Amino acid sequence: MFDPSSRYAGLDDAIVERRDAAGDHRRIRYARRRFLPRSTDANATEIVVCDGDRLDRTAAEMFGDPTEYWRLCDANRVMRPGELDVAGRVVLVEPGDG
Repeated sequence: MFDPSSRYAGLDDAIVERRDAAGDHRRIRYARRRFLPRSTDANATEIVVCDGDRLDRTAAEMFGDPTEYWRLCDANRVMRPGELDVAGRVVLVEPGDG
């Protein structure tokens, strides 16, 4: 259902059964909720965000792929990427295989 590099790759699917307004039976497939993982990497480093820094560019530099910005969000336990684009903020970066 999701791209292999997506933060949602590997989530289990679930099905809920409902009746719509007309009384017809429907099965709705969805991905189960994803919780932010706890950091356990002792080799994590910290970077300080400067004016003009962008999360996608940081991800490209650190992991080789700008779409993996979500790894920075996970490491810093934030749901909204914009929370990390604040000048002066210290951002935890966990090493990856990228």
